[in-house]
Amino acid sequence: MSLGLTAALVLAAAALGVVAGVSWVQARLRRVRRDAAAEAERILAEARQRAEQERHTLVVEGKEAAFRAKEAWEREEARRREEIERAERRLADRAEQLERKAQRLEEREQVLQRRQAELVRQRRLLHAERETLDRERRDVDRRLEQLAGLTRDEARALLLQQLEEEARAEAQQRAREIREEARRQAEREAREIVALAIQRVAVDQALESTVSVVALPSDDMKGRIIGREGRNIRAFEQLTGVDLVIDDTPEVVVLSCFDPVRREVARLALERLVADGRIHPSRIEEIVSRSRKDVERGMVEAAEEALYELGIHGVHPEIVKVLGRLKYRTSYGQNQLQHAREVAWLAGTMAAELGFDVTLAKRAGLLHDIGKGLTHEHEGSHVELGWELCRRYGEPDVVLNAIRAHHDEEPHRYPETFLVTAADAISGARPGARREMFETYVKRLERMEQIANSFPGVERCFAVQAGRELRILVLPDRVNDDEAVRLADQVARRIEEELQYPGQIKVVVIRETRATNFAR
Repeated sequence: MSLGLTAALVLAAAALGVVAGVSWVQARLRRVRRDAAAEAERILAEARQRAEQERHTLVVEGKEAAFRAKEAWEREEARRREEIERAERRLADRAEQLERKAQRLEEREQVLQRRQAELVRQRRLLHAERETLDRERRDVDRRLEQLAGLTRDEARALLLQQLEEEARAEAQQRAREIREEARRQAEREAREIVALAIQRVAVDQALESTVSVVALPSDDMKGRIIGREGRNIRAFEQLTGVDLVIDDTPEVVVLSCFDPVRREVARLALERLVADGRIHPSRIEEIVSRSRKDVERGMVEAAEEALYELGIHGVHPEIVKVLGRLKYRTSYGQNQLQHAREVAWLAGTMAAELGFDVTLAKRAGLLHDIGKGLTHEHEGSHVELGWELCRRYGEPDVVLNAIRAHHDEEPHRYPETFLVTAADAISGARPGARREMFETYVKRLERMEQIANSFPGVERCFAVQAGRELRILVLPDRVNDDEAVRLADQVARRIEEELQYPGQIKVVVIRETRATNFAR
């Protein structure tokens, strides 16, 4: 009974506690709601206040912005109004100017119309006057034809002939004056430069022939050279391409060949065979092969020595090889490598005196006859062969022009090529430089006199100074002084075209008038 009561009491207490707790919680919630409502009212009041303040601020700022915009618009409107007024004033001024121009153009048009009318009137007057003058000129021409006995065409032809003769005489006189003036101005300096170049270049003269003589220690060596049944001499001649002449001349044999390189190879090989003493076909082949290599090496060394001596660099090895072949080439007896070196020195010396490119002048002078090292095994003239060789291996244009120009196959385009041509003439024309066969020399003199005698007005001619000067005597009544100058040029051109000769030939035309009378 007591337990039940206790439990009931506990439950009642618990219920009371729950009720009390609920009441307290509800009271707490009401207080929280009142506080939250109060806070919300306060926040709303503050928000309304800030909103009102911001609205007021925005209204004030908007009014100020509107005021500023209005002021800016008023200023812009005023500026545009001023621009419009200025544009209107400019348009008005331009319209006024156009009006004045139109007025002036109208006045000019009227003036031009008056002038055009005047020109038409004057043209009509001129046409009428021209017709009158034509009639009068025809009348004068008829009267002149009647008086002179010549037609108009005949008179015109006679007048043209007289004018042509006067012009030709004047041109010849002017040409002679120009030539004399140029000769007077250039002869002194040219002589000094050429003389200085010749004085600086002193060379030894080396003459070549078509045979070489090899000395033998005894005549017994001739039989060993011939060999059994001639096998040694046949092998030697076949390998070298040289004729070996063995005669009764004591202790010598003769090598005959027009190719100097082959002759030199044979000479060197024979000397080595004689010194060695072992002469048989296999030994001959070995010695000839070695001698050929030695000769080729010697030619290259000679070319390199010439290049080093002249200070020329950058020459292609193939050109050096061909240049070395000139060591055994001759022209009218003059060694071509020596001639090329001499031309290079002369051209370089003259270039230094005249202020031109010395190195380029030497290079062109050394290579101007390079084609002569190829003519024995190629087709074509030495000029074309040399030009093609130098062009293929990148030689300068001055060198190419010098190769062709020194034989007048193309005009001189550089001052250095003129010097090369002059140096070539000096080297070939100096005394003792070249020689030629007597028959060729006589034929050349005869042909020179024939060329001179083929021109009208020539009385006599003489080749003097060993064929280096041609003196022509003309008839004074058929050739005047001006025509004498032209005759000298024509004869010189014919000689250049038809003859081949070393150096140069001087052509002198002599015109002499003699007055004779007798005192009785």
